[in-house]
Amino acid sequence: MSNRFSDILFQLIHSLEKSEKRHFKLYIKRNSANEELKIVQLFDALDKMKDYDEKLLLKKLPNTGKSQLSNLKTHLYRQVLASLRLLKRSENLELDLIEQLDYARILYYKGLYLQSLKILDKLKETAISYHQDTILIQIASLEKKIETLHITRRLPYKADQLAREASEAHERRKMITQLSNLALKLYSWYVQNGHARNEKDESGVRKFFAENLPSNSNEQTGFYERLYLYQSYNWYAFICQDFLRYYRYAQKWVDLFNNEPGMINVETGHYIKGMHNIMNAHFDLRNHVKLDLALEELERFSHAHVVQRHDNFKVQTFISIQQAKINRHFMRGTFREGLTLIPLIEEKLEAYALFLDKHRILVFNYKIAMLYFGSGDYAASIDYLQRIINEPADLRNDLQCYARLLHLLAHYELGNFDLMESLTKSVYRFMAKMENLTVVEEEMFRFLRNSFRVSRHKLKQELETLLQKIKHLEKNRFETRAFAYLDIISWLESKVYQKPMSQVIHDKYLASKRKA
Repeated sequence: MSNRFSDILFQLIHSLEKSEKRHFKLYIKRNSANEELKIVQLFDALDKMKDYDEKLLLKKLPNTGKSQLSNLKTHLYRQVLASLRLLKRSENLELDLIEQLDYARILYYKGLYLQSLKILDKLKETAISYHQDTILIQIASLEKKIETLHITRRLPYKADQLAREASEAHERRKMITQLSNLALKLYSWYVQNGHARNEKDESGVRKFFAENLPSNSNEQTGFYERLYLYQSYNWYAFICQDFLRYYRYAQKWVDLFNNEPGMINVETGHYIKGMHNIMNAHFDLRNHVKLDLALEELERFSHAHVVQRHDNFKVQTFISIQQAKINRHFMRGTFREGLTLIPLIEEKLEAYALFLDKHRILVFNYKIAMLYFGSGDYAASIDYLQRIINEPADLRNDLQCYARLLHLLAHYELGNFDLMESLTKSVYRFMAKMENLTVVEEEMFRFLRNSFRVSRHKLKQELETLLQKIKHLEKNRFETRAFAYLDIISWLESKVYQKPMSQVIHDKYLASKRKA
């Protein structure tokens, strides 16, 4: 699998849909008198390959040497992109605006500067409507060049307006850059580390946030300024496990799009991510009903034309929907029913392998492992946890740690006590190295070490003692990190009350519904 998409041209061709492949063939034929072009032969050969194999490729192209192949591949890559640009220009606002701007430049260089200005005037209206400041800056630059070098009879009333528009667009762009940088860096911190582990982590993130948040950011009214402002607060709250604040800013994020529906087609990825975070927030806050409503809304949106015509958005909605469905089973304790999701998830992970990053795979493996653990299939849970444990620990240190802890508990459930002592030491060392040990984990490891030497009769008493020690930590904000990854309390209650873990959680779910 690791070498399957090792070649960028191979990746590009295998990302194409049937309609895109058909369009490429028509595009090439229109631009060449020779229908048997070498690049078409190369395209067909790569399209039929399951895995990239250069030796096999050269055999399929007998009149092409190895040195020629490199140039041929470069030419084909450019032609495929040119074909896609032609096909997709009407489906993407930015591509359309850039194309119109290119036309204005062509007309200017042809000396038809009045025609160029006419296009720029229309283009400016659209760019303003959809908050496209990057395009507005380029429009202003070309307008100023034309007005400076030619007599258009517009200069007396246009000079001040052009100068003002250029300055305003530049200032907006500056603010957007600052806020988007902040949002990106906070998200990167989370992807690397997960939630704040302790006071040191939280104070460091708090200081970084305060130092990088522009002083007048909360006064901004532009769409993108507010989008990145809400994203910054969203990730900051999530890292600090302030789930109520996390929900509020995720809602503000999505409300931006609800108030300007036209922007959903322009920034579809951001809209999907906002919906993803709202569903996550409802899961963290145990808002069962609101999670169902948000999930239904995203499922409806997943069938929209703007999603279905782009692979990236199809993948994004699939990830968010499936993770929300798994989370719903976690909340309800319906782990066994949740197992029915796995075949489709596995199928899609294989189909979408080209488009998925390592982080997404890591999260799915952990969640599937949790489904198996909660349903009592500890061996299958271990299989999925091994996929995480065997990967380099260079991403999501939190999941790496809790995957090992869950792996340890799965062996405990299976009664593999011959492994437990060495495994417990290994996991403890790993979590200590990652600075991921809280009071909850310390108590868990203390219990596991002692359990080897405790009789069955005394074991229940030890479990009850551990449950009481841990339960009062449930509201401690630095201890809740452990509960966010693994419902240790419900697991302990299942041992103490001799009920399946799924039943314990389901009873809590039913009780919460009655209160609501």
